[in-house]
Amino acid sequence: MKVYIDIDGVLLTKSSEVPDYGKEFIHFLTNNFDCYWLTTHCRGGENRAVEYLSRYYDKETLNILTSIQPTDWMDKKTEGIDYSSEFIWLEDNPFEAEKMDLIEFDCPHSLLIVDLNRPDELRNLELKLKSLNKLKTD
Repeated sequence: MKVYIDIDGVLLTKSSEVPDYGKEFIHFLTNNFDCYWLTTHCRGGENRAVEYLSRYYDKETLNILTSIQPTDWMDKKTEGIDYSSEFIWLEDNPFEAEKMDLIEFDCPHSLLIVDLNRPDELRNLELKLKSLNKLKTD
């Protein structure tokens, strides 16, 4: 299963800090899913995601982050999604037009809204992703 990952609001808090369980969550994602960037830091043919995150994460985690594949989109992040395969999109603030794209492609359930203000958000997301992945592989 593919996982599309936003940075701001998912791997960094609104105040640009590594969230609780951030490093562990990155390890979990990259070990269990086919991961892709879906962020303003990787767009229009330019991938600056790891460079941007280098201010916040340690070298070991940055090395793992280099395995995340780029996407190419211009106006809406949903332009970078491969709708022919199963996916999850981790996003904190999708635009209404992006939500409409997911509805059009019959996959609004693939969007998981991340709210780092909720206690243990990334741990809870990990549990949810484990259950989703198990359902798809059984």
